[in-house]
Amino acid sequence: MKRGFFTIMAAQFLSSLADNALFVGAVQLLRGAQAPEWQQAALVPMFALFYVVLAPFVGAFADAYPKGKVMLVSNGIKIAGCAMMLFGGHPLLAYAVVGLGAAAYSPAKYGILTELLPASQLVSANGWIEGLTIASIILGVLLGGQLIGPHIAPHLLALDIPFIDTGIDTAPQAAICGLVFLYLLAAWFNTRIPDTGVEMRPLPRNLWTLLPDFWHCNLQLWRDRLGQISLGTTTLFWGVSGNLRYIVLAWAAVALGYSVTQASALVGVVALGTALGAVVASMRVRLEHAIGVLPLGIAMGLLVVLMNFISNVWVAAPFLILLGALGGFLVVPMNALLQHRGHNLMGAGRSIAVQNFNEQACILLLGGLYSLSTSMGVSAFGAISVFGLLVAGCMALIRRWHQRNCQEHGPEVQRLLEIARNDHLHG
Repeated sequence: MKRGFFTIMAAQFLSSLADNALFVGAVQLLRGAQAPEWQQAALVPMFALFYVVLAPFVGAFADAYPKGKVMLVSNGIKIAGCAMMLFGGHPLLAYAVVGLGAAAYSPAKYGILTELLPASQLVSANGWIEGLTIASIILGVLLGGQLIGPHIAPHLLALDIPFIDTGIDTAPQAAICGLVFLYLLAAWFNTRIPDTGVEMRPLPRNLWTLLPDFWHCNLQLWRDRLGQISLGTTTLFWGVSGNLRYIVLAWAAVALGYSVTQASALVGVVALGTALGAVVASMRVRLEHAIGVLPLGIAMGLLVVLMNFISNVWVAAPFLILLGALGGFLVVPMNALLQHRGHNLMGAGRSIAVQNFNEQACILLLGGLYSLSTSMGVSAFGAISVFGLLVAGCMALIRRWHQRNCQEHGPEVQRLLEIARNDHLHG
């Protein structure tokens, strides 16, 4: 791997780590303000909001400027969201602003991989970048829980600036203030990302012309015989896993009687399995064989349902490691295949924007349904059952979809797989 790749990984890990630690801080802010539970659940879809709304524009923006600079500006937006949360803004609105920064960040972080690396290294690169991303999601929740916990929060609150009243008086506020420094460190790494030398695609004078272009790109991926399968899989995976981040916190409170800090520590064990699964996939699965991991999605969905029968932490820890490993092994090859098809069809930035739109729309939809069901009294156990069966059933349908493509459009599917194989060998 080129040196610039590891700089990208460091910047991505730190920024995503802060995003997810901030999620826990926002949950605790809402709880401290006695906000209803549906508002806590609504943090997940609010983060996804700008991914969906701005999807037609962020891909073109990422293709119009050096992607390191795009990532730098995006981290600045995230810091602005933290400031809003610290100085009186509603946590839901402030977290949506952080989501705005993340929406602009994502096409750049993935798009630069196809600019920096040959196709033969895409699966391997995705193994590392996805492993670190998913690990940062879990470890970020763990970090956030510790920052608001009784061991670290008092030390953060004891730090003060002489003669200045910062207004930071609670554990969540102190945690959020500390996370600003993580974003600043990520921004410093952004400045070290090399220019890949790829020619930029200038933005059109009339940005509204991007809407039909984005819709066309969306249709291209959904009509592609391999793009539709990989896009469907990653959309479902991230839609469910994005919401499970909060559901697991609620489940741990009910099944194990855990506080937010304790629950976030339990969620952290998933990082080991997820990173392991992602790295193994990056070494074992070739680009043209990515479709072969689809059955793991069915197994993952059924395992989610089994969470309802766990009431012991010594059973929960290895179980969550296994669940994470299946997820990491599933999403890495499918994401690499989706990037490969998207890069060939429309360019890196636009394809990632389409991917984000679909995945975040799924998070927004499922998160909205969960928030609604929570306001109507549905338990965490019921939500876990629905999510697990949804994953298993939809993954079975996606697998059948691919089998039908092979039966009805066999030569086309084989041609696309041959292109992937050649790019893997000679890219």
